Amino acid sequence: MRVAAIVVAAGRGERLGQEIPKAYVRVAGRTLLGHAVAALTRSDRVDYVLPVLPADLGIPGDAVSSKSLAPVVGGAQRQDSVAAGLAALPADVEWVAVHDAARALVRPEAIDRVIAAAQRHDAALLALPVPDTLKRVQDGRVTGTASREEYFMAQTPQVFRVSLLRKALEKAAAEQRKGTDCASLVEALGVDVYIVEGDRENLKITYEADLRVAEYLLGERAS
Repeated sequence: MRVAAIVVAAGRGERLGQEIPKAYVRVAGRTLLGHAVAALTRSDRVDYVLPVLPADLGIPGDAVSSKSLAPVVGGAQRQDSVAAGLAALPADVEWVAVHDAARALVRPEAIDRVIAAAQRHDAALLALPVPDTLKRVQDGRVTGTASREEYFMAQTPQVFRVSLLRKALEKAAAEQRKGTDCASLVEALGVDVYIVEGDRENLKITYEADLRVAEYLLGERAS
């Protein structure tokens, strides 16, 4: 049962405020994409790592590993990039882990746990309980308070049987529907997606302040 990891790195990441795409920004001496690829490569359950890149940029040298497949060019939307990655996978791949390059601090142990869960249930993702009180707001006014016990914050990797994710992407394309993550597309098939508790350090680097946090955490790990 071969497992491939698709690393989505085709976005520009404009909220980060950098002149280059987010995946190419360096933190603690390495690109975000390089950190993500290294963690996936260290996972005992991952056989291949496939980066999905912008059309005008090649793969940085620190994002090539012993498990690397030739990178492919992504699309305009995230799910277009995932579809491009799926189309390039070797025929012997049965499971796919979709990971955001922006989550450069993911740990190999977390990757192993979520892959194991997906292989039991067909679909699983890393997620964390919401720690804060959630307010529903309309026109700047609070209209209600949600029960945070029912909510989790989705992380990546999100892992699926390849045939299942392909079906979910095809359905979304036919319905012209966009999802903010792969799990939401699989949920639309009526398939149960299971939660595996993630890691608070597996943050999604979105804003400049996140780079400083990542620099500190990676420095702590190195020491």
